Amino acid sequence: MTDLYRRHQATLAKALDACAQRHSWTAYPESPSSRVHGEEKPRAGKARFEAMLGQDYPLQLPGEVGRTGAEVSPYTGEPLGITYPRIDVDTLFNAIRPAMPGWIAAAAETRVGVCLEILDRCAGQLFENAHATMHTSGQSYIMAFAGSGANALDRGLEALAYAHKAMADVPAAARWERNFGRGGAARLDKRFRIRPRGVGVVVCCATFPLWNGYPALCASLATGNPVVLKPHPSAILPVAMLTSVAREVLAEAGFDPNLVTMVADTRDVPATLPLLEHPDTAIIDFTGSPRFGQWIEQNCTDKLVYTETAGCNSVVIDSCADLQATAAAIAHSLCQASAQMCTSVQNIHVPAGGIRVGDQQVSFDTVAQAIVDAVESYLQNPQVLCGSLVDDSILDTIERYRGLAGQHGRLLRDSGPLYYPEFPAARTASPLILEVTESARDLYRQEIFGPVSFLIRGDSIDACLRDATTNARERGAITSHVYSTDDAFLQRAEE
Repeated sequence: MTDLYRRHQATLAKALDACAQRHSWTAYPESPSSRVHGEEKPRAGKARFEAMLGQDYPLQLPGEVGRTGAEVSPYTGEPLGITYPRIDVDTLFNAIRPAMPGWIAAAAETRVGVCLEILDRCAGQLFENAHATMHTSGQSYIMAFAGSGANALDRGLEALAYAHKAMADVPAAARWERNFGRGGAARLDKRFRIRPRGVGVVVCCATFPLWNGYPALCASLATGNPVVLKPHPSAILPVAMLTSVAREVLAEAGFDPNLVTMVADTRDVPATLPLLEHPDTAIIDFTGSPRFGQWIEQNCTDKLVYTETAGCNSVVIDSCADLQATAAAIAHSLCQASAQMCTSVQNIHVPAGGIRVGDQQVSFDTVAQAIVDAVESYLQNPQVLCGSLVDDSILDTIERYRGLAGQHGRLLRDSGPLYYPEFPAARTASPLILEVTESARDLYRQEIFGPVSFLIRGDSIDACLRDATTNARERGAITSHVYSTDDAFLQRAEE
């Protein structure tokens, strides 16, 4: 048993138990509060982030042919001024190959121990990662610390636990015996070796760069596969920080640091396709737009491909006990991260005849107003929940749907800029909510990235359920919500 594995064995045991029992457990603090961490850690983390601005990021990688990077803070509108190695892909892969034999030969516990140490050290830089994520992805400080920090690390640990379990299920050796009667007995001494597939390329998204970064790295690296991290051009810094930690841990453990590398690029000079199409690439982990995810699925059929994109996330409201609480839950999703999450609600289905609230029937318009009022309530302190917009194109999207509102229904709530005293130049937009009927299905049957949502007036609750189900089946969905106090309806919805 290696020292790193032994050091973190208790954490791994708790993670394995959480996977088996499916209960809530986290190894990492979700709150950035100074009451939890003291005053010095938050201050030091911010200082370390600021020290990286305007500098060449200190990352030495094989195949460097120059510098690249053009990140701009969505809060200040100013370039971060950080440059990263620009990589020749063929040279990089040539350097990865000699790193593989020693890593493949290492015991599974050794590889898992290295990954546990990587996660532990990344947990030590949660504060600088929060600022790096804020000023690249546009998340609020609290969301960046929790969602892109502690929660993303949880996903990494979960993936690592399953990788450990899968490898532990394979015996190193076995004796197989069978008696064939008069033909005698057959005895086979079998040996089993876990073999990796090859290089895993991890394509990270702009809004949550480490949400798939940690788990994809751990799943591949623990099972013997080198990893090339490909950050989104607008959110390189958080991925670079992970790359640095991983390479440092590998080198200290006696392995070639080229088992984990990074290829940064810009929108004008992209580098993703050479990575995906390289013959040494065996695994692709992608998080991002449905269109590019579908392209990968259709064109990289010789690789093991995992894609997390998005879809028509829906809410169906049949009835509830407390309309204000229900509206608040929906409004939270409309506001959180300015709906730049794969789990953000987009389509809210409500029957035209209204819904039951306790013992009373309330109208469609009452439900609509409750949701709008709940959004307004959250916007009293918007920076904590909404953050900023990662891209200017989202403002164009909002403008487009604002123009379509009158043609297909009515504008329930217009979008407008949000004001943050600390960041007066922040790129922001509040939720735009359109009321439509099912005749506007072409509008809402595609993912709209950003704070645009639809309140859909269905002919009946069954029509609402049918529409939401059809959209999920045909266009995809990551989350689907149903509100009802009727057990029979809930059972039908579940089926």
